[in-house]
Amino acid sequence: MKDITVSSHLKGLQGPGPSQGLSKPSGGTSGTDGPSFADTLAQSLNEVNSLQKDADVAIQDFVAGDTRNIHETMIAVGKADLAFRLTMQVRNKIVEAYQEAMRTQV
Repeated sequence: MKDITVSSHLKGLQGPGPSQGLSKPSGGTSGTDGPSFADTLAQSLNEVNSLQKDADVAIQDFVAGDTRNIHETMIAVGKADLAFRLTMQVRNKIVEAYQEAMRTQV
């Protein structure tokens, strides 16, 4: 299975930086003390990718006869499947929100 790489595709989600002439307002917190949306999304996708790799290894070990524990193999596959389906639902909601925002701007 190919690795999921997203860091280059998430640059647009990080928003404008200091190099674009925008600075943080002085006084008080700006509400952006935590990780950015792009960082959170990239971390989540990396975790899903890790679960997919673990499931692939578990399947290969089972098929090769290195392990006879079908239960652990099925749990790894189930975790990877659930994480992938959740990721797809989040993706669908993001696309839906983007399309709604584009409709309101017209």
